[in-house]
Amino acid sequence: MTITSTRPRGTMGLAIVTLVIVGTLLSLGFWQLQRRSAKHALVAALTERLADMPGALPAAATWSVLTPAKDEFRRVTFTATLKPVPDAMVYSSGSGVRTDVPGPVTWAFLPAQLPSGETVVINAGFVQNTMQDRSQQDRAVQRLITGAPVAMTGYLRFPEAAGALTPNDDVRKRLWFTRDQRAMAQALGWGEVAPFYIDLESPVPASGIPKPGPLEVHLKDDHLQYAITWFGLAAAVIVAFGVWIKGQRRS
Repeated sequence: MTITSTRPRGTMGLAIVTLVIVGTLLSLGFWQLQRRSAKHALVAALTERLADMPGALPAAATWSVLTPAKDEFRRVTFTATLKPVPDAMVYSSGSGVRTDVPGPVTWAFLPAQLPSGETVVINAGFVQNTMQDRSQQDRAVQRLITGAPVAMTGYLRFPEAAGALTPNDDVRKRLWFTRDQRAMAQALGWGEVAPFYIDLESPVPASGIPKPGPLEVHLKDDHLQYAITWFGLAAAVIVAFGVWIKGQRRS
C-alpha cells in the first residue's frame, strides 16, 4: 500500500522537474532566435551605414550625444593634422570588419588636430605584428607626420572595454590590447580627445604601411544553430520522460 501511494507523488515530482527543464531549454531557444533577429537588424543597419556616402565629421558640440547604437560605423570626411607625438600600438589577432587583415597585426593609433582645435584619435591602419619589434611601425608612422593638413575619410568607432582575459596594457612599450583611445591619450600625454576614434579608410600611404582600408560587416551568426540545439534538448527530455512513464505503467 505504501509503495502504491508513493508512485503518484514520485511521478508528479519528476513531471514538475521535467517541466522546469523543458521550459528553461525552450526559453533559451527562443532567446537565441531573438538574438538572431537583433543581429540581422544590426548587420542591416551597419551595412547601410558603411555603404553611405561620407558626411562631415560631427561638430564638437554634438560629441556628447553620439552613441554606438546610432553612430558606430558612420562614414565621415574631414581635414586634420597629425600631431608629432608618439603613437600607440593596439594588438589584435585578426579583424571582424577588415577582410584584408592576414592574421595577428598591430594598429597604429595617433592623435590629429582639427582646424577648430579639437583632437581626434586616428586608427591609421595595420602593420604586420610588431609587438616585439616596433621599429617598422615607428618608421612608417613618422613618414605620415608631415605637419600639413590631410583630407581624411573614415568611420566613427567607439572605445572597447577590456575583458576578463585581456592582457594588461604596456605603456612603456606603447602597446594596448583594447581600442580605448582615451586611455592612450591619458597615458601618452595626447591631451583631451574626442569620445570616439576614426578607423581610417583613406588616404593610403605610398608605402602602404600602416594600411588603412574600407570596412565590411562580418558578424558571427550561430544563433539559429544554438536555438535548434536547445529545442532538440527540450524534445529529448520530453521523450525521455515519456519513455519513463511508459515503463512505470508496464511495471
